Amino acid sequence: MSKKEKSLKSNYENNENENENEEELNQAEIQEAQTNNINQTGMIVTKSGNLTINSLTIIGQIEGHYLLPSNNKTTKYEHIIPHLVAIEESPEISGLLVILNTVGGDVEAGLAIAEMIASMKKPTVSLVLGGGHSIGVPLAVSARKSFIVPSATMTVHPVRMNGLVIGVEQSFSYFTKMQERINKFITTHSDITEKNLSDLMFSTGELAADVGSIIDGETAVKYGLINKIGGLFDALGELKSMCREREKNKKRHMKK
Repeated sequence: MSKKEKSLKSNYENNENENENEEELNQAEIQEAQTNNINQTGMIVTKSGNLTINSLTIIGQIEGHYLLPSNNKTTKYEHIIPHLVAIEESPEISGLLVILNTVGGDVEAGLAIAEMIASMKKPTVSLVLGGGHSIGVPLAVSARKSFIVPSATMTVHPVRMNGLVIGVEQSFSYFTKMQERINKFITTHSDITEKNLSDLMFSTGELAADVGSIIDGETAVKYGLINKIGGLFDALGELKSMCREREKNKKRHMKK
């Protein structure tokens, strides 16, 4: 082999090594970015074939306008809302999976997130694991399709407020209007009837020293609050099917 050929071979091998190192760095950067995203927002983006799914976890207590103690696990609405806008606008994201294990929290913040999810054009599926309590109920029904595992529970109860409440007519009017907003959202985005929702919400035999009901997965489906019993595999399968159907419809529309 001539010196020129040896030099060309050496340069080729060096370039190959550099490309491999760049790929390893890129993979490391992607993994680091995903880890940071999970730590900060509870989100991760996964790719399956030609579909890209964004998974959002809503856990602990939903934090609203006031900071909760540092030892509380929280979902911050100021983190979630911008991400939902980005998901809706991103051409790379095919659909959204919302995973719920929440005790509830700030009513207005939770309802704002639920309204955002419900108004998305992209396919959305929710999955209740552990619990979808209080304002977690509107969040669970906000997706186009909802799933719940058999062992999960959901607490349905009226609006309540912590701290000082002035005992005047205007306060009760505020509570009533807020409750009407929540009830309307739940009945609009699920198959539960207003009567059944009201019966669950104002039951006096379920919770100690409180009104409301705790229902398991099968009961939630029986009342029409949640669409189906199922786990992660079922929820992802439904979401992928919805994403593929959306892609087919887009292609049909483009041909016309």
